[in-house]
Amino acid sequence: MHHPSSYEHETGAHPENPRRLAAIERALSERDWLGLERVEAPAAEREQLLRVHDAAHVDAIEEFCAGGGGMIDMDTVASVGSYEAALHAAGGAVHAVDRLREAGEGFALCALRPPGHHAERGRAMGFCLFNNVAVAAAHAISNGAERALVLDWDVHHGNGTEAIFYDDPRVLYASIHQQPLYPGTGAAGDVGAGEGGGFTVNLPVPPGSGGETFLSLVEHVVVPVAREHRPGILFLSAGYDAHGADPLAQCELASGDYRSLAAAVAGLADELEVPVVVCLEGGYALEALGESVAETVAGLGSGEPPPEAPFEPAAELRARHAAHWPVLADA
Repeated sequence: MHHPSSYEHETGAHPENPRRLAAIERALSERDWLGLERVEAPAAEREQLLRVHDAAHVDAIEEFCAGGGGMIDMDTVASVGSYEAALHAAGGAVHAVDRLREAGEGFALCALRPPGHHAERGRAMGFCLFNNVAVAAAHAISNGAERALVLDWDVHHGNGTEAIFYDDPRVLYASIHQQPLYPGTGAAGDVGAGEGGGFTVNLPVPPGSGGETFLSLVEHVVVPVAREHRPGILFLSAGYDAHGADPLAQCELASGDYRSLAAAVAGLADELEVPVVVCLEGGYALEALGESVAETVAGLGSGEPPPEAPFEPAAELRARHAAHWPVLADA
């Protein structure tokens, strides 16, 4: 999924800028797009946004951008073109859901901006205006998917996605993120509330964590829990700022690690016979970003099994979530 409006979300010298998409498109074109069909993303409908956002928030973003934009907070900027871009970023994810659920399999890359996972019901923050992956997951649930999984491997915790689904057992939210780091949420003990208790699976890792740790958490925590949850569709909040080259965090993944992570997700999707929607989040080292997105696409489409990850890096966090997911109590 792509749309030219993504380039009209002008942010100046901000790390989240249109050059990110240019780097991704360059890396994919060098690999003949890895078999991807380029589909133009439609704009999200208001009803779709209102499943996860307050009407006042949607209206405020539209009015702010129409008035010329500016700084929403110390991290988040919008321009005249940002509202349209945000509509298409959310709408592209929704359209990917519809296309893939009709097909019953496969994956889609939503290479659109602005990103979304920090956006809360009534607040833009962390470079994000609307929560694209949450809009898409809510759309899937509203249109027949009984359950969904959102796996967020952005190095920053997706506080917005967590908050939106915190009491909803239909959406399993699993996040691997550096801690401590912005936005300061995502403690392992935050597991959801009410009927959603246990359906938030926070997997914080320390600075310096690499691909082996991330893959261990996917294979030994996320996959077993997802097998129990049985989602009808998988979503990736695919940030690439855990890359060792990224300037905004201190994790140490290499570009090829994202191929392994994606292959693990593809294996889960094949097992459950469900599709995968990939929503772009962070990643601010341009060459690393482009390479890592291409490796993700390759991993999702290769059919190759991921390398087996050691159990040890996941052991402590697996034990933390075993009270809600007994399958994790089995070594």
